[in-house]
Amino acid sequence: MSFISAKDAERISAAITKAERNTSGEIVAVVADQSSRYQHIPFMWAALLALVIPWPFIHFTWMKVQWIFLIQLLVFLGLLALAWHPKVRLSLVPKSILHANTRRRASEQFLAQNLHTTTGRTGVLIFVSVAEKRVEIIADSGIDALVEKGVWQKIVNDFTADIGAGRVADGFERAIARIGDLLAQHFPPGAVDPNELPDHLIVLRS
Repeated sequence: MSFISAKDAERISAAITKAERNTSGEIVAVVADQSSRYQHIPFMWAALLALVIPWPFIHFTWMKVQWIFLIQLLVFLGLLALAWHPKVRLSLVPKSILHANTRRRASEQFLAQNLHTTTGRTGVLIFVSVAEKRVEIIADSGIDALVEKGVWQKIVNDFTADIGAGRVADGFERAIARIGDLLAQHFPPGAVDPNELPDHLIVLRS
């Protein structure tokens, strides 16, 4: 994945290992190409715009219905082809849907990576969806109940700003360090502290 180089992935994995030395909590970092394919979006917009096409021809011309239908079909196919490009497709998706899909995919990964099974419910997921340009942090109940409201969102906002500035690996390291500090504050390492979950960066490809 061009978003994260192999060297950056190693840095991120090392940052997780370092943060977890000071806590019994668990941090998992996941990067996904995209949270959804949004394949219905081009069809929806092409169909809506194509539905408008016949009316000017019907009201202001004597063109035959067959020709109007053909024009409508060609417009639909042209718009569909244009909107099918990934960047155009994403630009047509409302921000609320982008956010909802990213949150849904992050929640799925929280369960898929077994963060809900950690001792003390101390798992924290950092999820980055590249296409949507969004970051989600999901903390299990054990740590979430002890962290002040707004702290997770502040980490998300700062990380998102780093990504926007092209500092992806730096942003990851800073976010991981801050989450590690929160976990260490409330869940210091114990006498027996198994590493329950993998420290390496998990990359999900479409």
